[in-house]
Amino acid sequence: MSSIDTDLTAIFASRICHDLISPIGAIGNGVELMELSGFESPELALISEAAQNANRRIRFFHLAFGAAPQGQMISAVEIEKILPADIFGSKLPLFWQVEGDLPRTEVKLACLGLMCLETIMPFGGQVSVTRSGECWQVTGISDRIKDMPDLWAMLTVDEVTTLPAPAHLQFVLLGQVLAANGRSVSLVTEDDRVRIGF
Repeated sequence: MSSIDTDLTAIFASRICHDLISPIGAIGNGVELMELSGFESPELALISEAAQNANRRIRFFHLAFGAAPQGQMISAVEIEKILPADIFGSKLPLFWQVEGDLPRTEVKLACLGLMCLETIMPFGGQVSVTRSGECWQVTGISDRIKDMPDLWAMLTVDEVTTLPAPAHLQFVLLGQVLAANGRSVSLVTEDDRVRIGF
């Protein structure tokens, strides 16, 4: 996948996410108005929860897959909204330990790394993101981590000759975005933890 292909993929993802955020938000607003008018039911509560979850997930996808122009920053307030502790559900809490406004490209890389960990930790655990100077670490800890060396190998592939499964796209993209930004990746895998550094 060339640099231009990676950029086009990001622009396409931005467009899709942008177009979906508005209608999903409108559904949530409509449910909220119904609740304010006194209409309550288990069905409405389910719709409200689904709309909130969809809105959060699409904003996360926009950050992970969307365009991230060089030099663009993302505020700490926005990061907190997009990456709450329960973004991956109660079984896989996120501990975001990086403070302040940050370069959007670096947060994008962290999000792709988190998605990689989410894939190999389907039984739960915890994930964290830390930063020391310019070095980032995305760490997953769990008693049950899937052994998937073929997926990790995608991080360092120079040219993609076989398309990944849709559920594994983040592994290829993480490697491609790192390369496009002149960054290298380090990977440490142990029985109960995985650490991605860049």
